[in-house]
Amino acid sequence: MSKAWPIWLRDDSSVVSCTEKVKVMTENFDEIKQITQDAFEDGLLMEVSETQMREALHALVDSLINPYNKI
Repeated sequence: MSKAWPIWLRDDSSVVSCTEKVKVMTENFDEIKQITQDAFEDGLLMEVSETQMREALHALVDSLINPYNKI
């Protein structure tokens, strides 16, 4: 199921090249994609508008909080 995820970059645009870090990111995004796909399909089967499902999923991502914010 794995797809080609982006090359992960730090804030300074340098590449995150640690094999284990890249592996964890790949596994996390594969899991997120599957869970999101399942939720999306469930919504469609329950006759929720596809547009509303996509908007809700985008809003979910937009609501994520960075607990490591360097303010």
